[in-house]
This record gives sequence, structure tokens and C-alpha cells, in this order.
Amino acid sequence: TLTRADRLVGQVLGLRGKLPEVFAEIEISYYLLRRLLGVKTSDGGKQAKVQKLTKGEILMVNIGSTGTGGKVEGAKSDLAKISLTQPVCTQEGEKIALSRRVDKHWRLIGWGEIKRGKKIEVLEP
Repeated sequence: TLTRADRLVGQVLGLRGKLPEVFAEIEISYYLLRRLLGVKTSDGGKQAKVQKLTKGEILMVNIGSTGTGGKVEGAKSDLAKISLTQPVCTQEGEKIALSRRVDKHWRLIGWGEIKRGKKIEVLEP
């Protein structure tokens, strides 16, 4: 019953000391798409442009098969710091996807790579 309804999607299982680090906050280099996919402007013209990341904005961050929320703590031209709503077991150099909420749907706005982050120490049970 643990795997019923995909409750284990994105979870990582492995031997102690053999898994990657667990991050609560990540710093990424990112690239934004020019236009939103699957969204037209209200006047029926071209697709809507993707706006730059803003501080305090909530994004969906997909790392591997894990999807978690993230709050933008700071953003420059191609670098951003994101605090994650759930800690993620991953490694530096991992590719990620960024999505933004548009009209009640999550839309892909860009992708990036983890450069470094704030690690969490996993305690012994």
C-alpha cells in the first residue's frame, strides 16, 4: 500500500552514506523560454512572453522525478536562489525544470542547473 496512488514518486532509497546530499535551498543557473508554451494572449495573437523571475515568487521546481514548490529568494540575469518547500535529495550539477502558475495551470518557463545549495544533515533514527 506504500506505492498506491504514487505516494513514493520522487522519493529516494539507498544505503546510508551512499546517497547524494539533501538540500533545503538551491542556487541555480537558469535559462528562461522566450514565450509560454500552450498559452495565447487574450487578444488571440502570439503566445505570451515569459517574465523574469521576481523575488518572493512561487515556482514549481522539478528535480529528477521530484516536483516541489520553491520560493525565489533572489534572482539576477541568469542566477537565482530558491528555497524549497520540501528538502530534496540531489546533487550539484543536476538539471532542473522551472514552472510558473498561469491561469490555474503550471506552465514550463525554463530550465537550469544546480550550482550549490544549503545542505541539511540527515539524522540517525
